[in-house]
Formats: sequence, structure tokens, C-alpha cells
Amino acid sequence: MLPHKLIEQRLQQAVKNVLPDADVATVLVRPCPDPKFGDYQTNALMSLAKVRKMNPRQLAADVVAKLEVGDCCEKVDVAGAGFLNFRVKPATLTATLESASRGEHLFFEAARQPRDIVVDFSSPNVAKPMHVGHIRSTILGDSLARTLRLLGHRVITDNHLGDWGTQFGMLLVGWKTLLDPASLQADPLAEMERLYKTISGQCHPEKPGFNQATLDRARTELVKLQAGDEENLAIWRDMIRLSQTQFETIYGRLGVKFDHTLGESFYHPRLRAVVDELMRSGIATESRGARAILSDGSIPPKDDPFLIHKEGEWIPNPFIIQKSDGGFNYASTDLATLAYRIETWHADEIIYVTDGRQQLHFQQLFAAFRRWHPESKIRLAHVWFGSILGEDGKPFKTRSGETIRLADLLDEAEERAFKLVSEKSPELPEAERHEIARVVGISAIKYADLLPNRQSDYVFSWDKLLALNGNTAPYLQYAYARIRSIFRKGNVGQGVPPVPPTQSPTSLQLAAPEELALARHLLNFGLVLEAVAEDYRPNFLCNYLYDLAGRFTGFYENCPVLKSEPEQRASRMVLCDLTARVLKQGLDVLGIETLEQM
Repeated sequence: MLPHKLIEQRLQQAVKNVLPDADVATVLVRPCPDPKFGDYQTNALMSLAKVRKMNPRQLAADVVAKLEVGDCCEKVDVAGAGFLNFRVKPATLTATLESASRGEHLFFEAARQPRDIVVDFSSPNVAKPMHVGHIRSTILGDSLARTLRLLGHRVITDNHLGDWGTQFGMLLVGWKTLLDPASLQADPLAEMERLYKTISGQCHPEKPGFNQATLDRARTELVKLQAGDEENLAIWRDMIRLSQTQFETIYGRLGVKFDHTLGESFYHPRLRAVVDELMRSGIATESRGARAILSDGSIPPKDDPFLIHKEGEWIPNPFIIQKSDGGFNYASTDLATLAYRIETWHADEIIYVTDGRQQLHFQQLFAAFRRWHPESKIRLAHVWFGSILGEDGKPFKTRSGETIRLADLLDEAEERAFKLVSEKSPELPEAERHEIARVVGISAIKYADLLPNRQSDYVFSWDKLLALNGNTAPYLQYAYARIRSIFRKGNVGQGVPPVPPTQSPTSLQLAAPEELALARHLLNFGLVLEAVAEDYRPNFLCNYLYDLAGRFTGFYENCPVLKSEPEQRASRMVLCDLTARVLKQGLDVLGIETLEQM
């Protein structure tokens, strides 16, 4: 068992011995924020003491008296208001690294109770090019899915396409009256976007180009589509096919795959039954001609998503599930989608990855579903994120103020990376420089998106994200490639440390401070993966990998590897091997490729 799992298991047992009624599932250990205090820490005893009005330090001391970790840890410290600090013994540290070097684990283990988890992310709209705003949902969702799969959960990824709704009435009018076949063939999404913008400008009364006849026709075409008109359905299917072809090109470049692509249209036949059931059960009611879910007064107003505070009082904030004209909307579609995922995929958890502007929608959606299915134990999470800003602090756009197309952003990343590679390694064949540029350019964009706290806005800077120093993808890719070069120079393969035949292939000697610092940091890989999965924050892993690369640099600069004595050389090659494997696995979880040479 990995040290942190062993400590956690025995800690929970000790807490149970002291507090038989305690829920020990919340008693967890985490990496110590400051290594000088130990390897692991728990603050769970303070929470247990608070609810019982106990002295937290006394509770901590009582738990330590019942705690049996002497075989793997030094003396356990009670610190501060009731923290417990644990330091793994050198023999345990060595044994854990040796078992990892034999391929028994890579400092993490699969979940003992795997869950069925749906990750809903990306979700572009049909007939519109993917733009820079789609990258955060796509990259974040893919990384979370990879992390959860690595930890042994059964993950279903679903790209919930926007392929139904009022915009198709306008698109149908444009397709039938303004379509340029040559433009459609050259760039289908650009042509469909042109059609939509042109007709949309004529369908909004507040715009100067408003035309009532165009609006009326758009409504007529939409009604025909929803009624199953064959001509309109055929055009609609063409729009979806052309859109998905270009979407798949983008996803291919990003290395993103989906298990399902069930758009809004898939759930349309279910919507009336959902709304009728909510009305029959009294969960929804008539509200100003529409059907909506209102507050039932069961929770405090400040926590109730169906109320809003305005001018000193709480007023209704309805969750409309059917509009006054009889049309359905995102609310009814999302409720039907949620129910389908539980019924069909038996989901234990559903993660929605969208921007922060949709927070209220998901608060209302989750609350509505809990009232509809109070028996359900499913975990629902809205993983929201901030915006991408330009270096001027404003939303990231082209110089002319247009939204940046994602394909253009990826092209520019590869072009800039190719220029850098050509400057640094002009001797490499052009094809090899292009491949390195592809990997580095795409990875740099991904990593720059995953590194910040996802709920913060971040500033997009080409110079920073492509830098070979600092916390960037190229820096970590270079760290991995540098380790691989050590194995090439030593004429050995990764995972097969060069040792004399008489010596155990995993015998480690950890004496230098830099060796110990690197070894102890490797232990935390699994805990970091678990924290990413629990809090939906890949930036934890980005920072861990950056610190790992830094510790390896300190080790490599102070502890000769290839020039050391045979026994020491073998031990240090094991550390090199494990560091490279963790870097590669960690970057893969982030959706980032590695290179053998840079």
C-alpha cells in the first residue's frame, strides 16, 4: 500500500477508536504545504472537534495515542490548532520508490469504489466555427476525463452540440435565399456563419436592418423543421454533417475524443413528457403564460436559486421550462438530458464544464432536478471557468475586434513554435521541425489554459506560453526530453536502469538532500491526481509537475548521474526513470504530448 493510503487508513481507524460515531470518510491526508514540517498532513480533527465542541489539540493528542504508524513514519507531530504532521521513514520511502521502479505502481492506485461519471464539455453550436471561447471547456473537460479514467473510474464523455433551436429558422431562410455554393464548399462554417449573421440582423426589431417579413419567414421555416418537413430536415442534416466534419478536424488537432455526441435535437422528442410530468407533480406551474419552476420556500432565500434580491426584497426568479409561445428551451432540454444520462448510462456523477456566466442556470437546473427526483444520490457539478483576456486586459479578440477562430489560433501557435524551433535547431530536417512545432505549439496553448485557477480570467501571452523557462508546457517537455537524453548517453532504455548483474535492479541509495527532496516529491503524484479529480482543478497537477521539474534540476546539478560510481549511478538512474515516467504520465493527463528530443 502506498504510504499516504496506509497512513490514512490507520488514521481513520484511530479516529474511530476515539470517536466511534465519527464519519471517518472525511479524515484524509494531504501533502504538507511546507516540506520542513513533514510529508503529509491532516486538518480533519479540527472539524471533528468543532462540531463536538471539543479542544482540537486534545482530540489530536488522543488520536495520536491510538495511532499505529511507527512502522512507516517518524514520530507524529501535533501542530497548531490540531494539525497532524507525518514524515515517512527513509526505509519506507526507499521501498516505495523501488516498487514503483519495478512497475508495481506509479505512486497512485485505482479507486476502490469506481464511479460512472459523465463529463459534458466543449458543446459548440452547429453552423458556427469553433472560436477561442471553446478552448477552455474543451481542454478542461478532456483533462478531467483523462484524470478520472486514470484513477479507475468509468468515464463517459459527451459533446452536447447546439444543433436545435430558433437559430435554425434563420439559417434555413439564409440557406434558401443567400447561399453561395462555392463558399460553402471552400469553408462551410464561414459561409453558414455569414448566412446566420445576415438573416439574424433582419430578425431583431432593435437592429437597423429589421425586416418583419424575414422574421415571419424564419418562424415559418422553424415550425416546418420541428414538424418534420423533409426539405428542411435534409438541409438541417447537411448543416450538422458539415459542422461536425470541421469540429472533428479541430478535435483531432487537440487530441480530444468523445464517447458520444448527442446534441440538443436528440432530446427534443422527450421534452413535452418532461414538462407535463413536472406540471402534474406540482413542481412546475403556470407563470405569466409560461411554465416555470418557482421557489417552494424550503431553503433560506439567500441560498434559493429561484429567488433574486432586488430593491430590498426577495422576488421570484423563475426557471422557465416552456415559453409562453409553447417553445421549449435550455432548461427543459437539460432536464431531459440529465434524466437520460441517469437512466441510460447509470451515472453516479455528471460534470458540466462551461463558462461562469451559466452559474445561475446550473444552480436552478440542479435544484429543479433534486425536487423532481429527491431520491437520487447523483453528484452534480458545474465546473465553471473565467475568460481569456488579451494583454490589454480586454476579451481576447483579433486586432479588428473579431472573435478569434480556434483553427486560426492553433495555426498561429504552430507557426510561432516552428519559428522558435528553426532558430534554436536549424540543423534539424524541416519535417522534424514541423512535428516538434506541432507538439510544442498545441501543448503550449493547452497548458496556458490549464495552469491558472479555472475560475479566474487569464491573460493570453504568446511570449509567456511558448517560453522554455517558467511554468510552461515547453519547459516541462524540455525537462522530460533532457532526462531521456541521459538514457541515450548512458546507452540504456527507460525503465531498465543500468546495474551490475550482481546488484538488485531497484536498490536505491538516497543520501543527498536533492535525492531525498526529489524522491519525496514523487510520492505525492497520486495525492495530486486525487485532488484534481475531487476539486476539478488541473492547475494542481500543473504546479506539481513544475515543482517536480525544478526538483529534478536541483538533483541533476548537484548529483552526478552518468559519471558516478556504478551503485550510485544505478540508484540515480532509477530516480531519473521515475521522474520521466511521472512527467510523461502527468502531461498525458493534461492532454499534452511529450518529445524524446527538443
